[in-house]
Amino acid sequence: MKIVVTGGLGLIGHNIVSRLEKMGHDVLIIDTMTNYGIIPQSEIDYLVEERMKKIETRNIRVIDIASPSVDKIFSEFKPEIVMHLASFPRQKVVNANPQMGAKTMCEGLLNLLELSVKNDIKKFLYISSSMIYGEFKDNVKEDAICKPEGQYGIMKYMGEKLVQDYERKGLLKSITIRPSAVYGPLDVEDRVISKFLLTAMRGGVLKVNGVQEVLDFTYVDDAADGIVAAALCEEAYGGTYNITKSHSVSLHQAAQMAVKLAGKGSIEVRDKDADFPSRGALDITKARTTFGFDPKVDVEEGFVRYYEWLRDSAYYNK
Repeated sequence: MKIVVTGGLGLIGHNIVSRLEKMGHDVLIIDTMTNYGIIPQSEIDYLVEERMKKIETRNIRVIDIASPSVDKIFSEFKPEIVMHLASFPRQKVVNANPQMGAKTMCEGLLNLLELSVKNDIKKFLYISSSMIYGEFKDNVKEDAICKPEGQYGIMKYMGEKLVQDYERKGLLKSITIRPSAVYGPLDVEDRVISKFLLTAMRGGVLKVNGVQEVLDFTYVDDAADGIVAAALCEEAYGGTYNITKSHSVSLHQAAQMAVKLAGKGSIEVRDKDADFPSRGALDITKARTTFGFDPKVDVEEGFVRYYEWLRDSAYYNK
């Protein structure tokens, strides 16, 4: 099967590409390899080089998804599925440049949808976020009322509605995936788990924004497995699915695990960050039932795997 993966060199994206290739699918990657204006270019260069070692395809197009040139890529490659992961990755990055974030998350998405229709691509998978729920506690199902807070969550939710409208009009079939707090090897430093582990390894102070705040941390392998399973399951189309570990862990617990693994570092508990809604664990029953999603890696094991990778990394352990 021919599959386009936008954002295919990202943390989740390159793992998805690797899995699809091992299954025998023909994959084309669209990725800008951007640093979003806030990540050191040397870090992005290192991560992209390492991620590319895990995939075989060199059918990679470095192009903005909002570009009209995507039309030529679609018409020549003739994909059967578009898996759309390209996005500004989190609230902090969107807040730093909301206009650029909107260009990718809104204009880029619309371009992909229109070109999918034009090129008769019938299947479209959209990666959303648990941030679309806004404030929530544990056991949240996909039919919960969504009250996104902040530009990132709002644009992700708007994206869901755009994709669903194309399906409503009979123009394509779609799947919406809502992951949460994905982490693991080959991630950028500017995320909560990466920061905790690296700060502890450097003997620094881990800053916990809210002692009661929790997240549904999901190891990247589990997230990639679930997304691939959904994309290849005919019965999944037309649905929205939570893809998470479905287990909430407090930021304070995560910081303590990082300090224990590193054998150094200290913790400072501060007030909750007002820019981020309080979140809990998502219910994944629907994904389990529809396409057999079964996350394997608990947080303790995931932290160990990530810590060991960071410890052995030529870039981070200088």
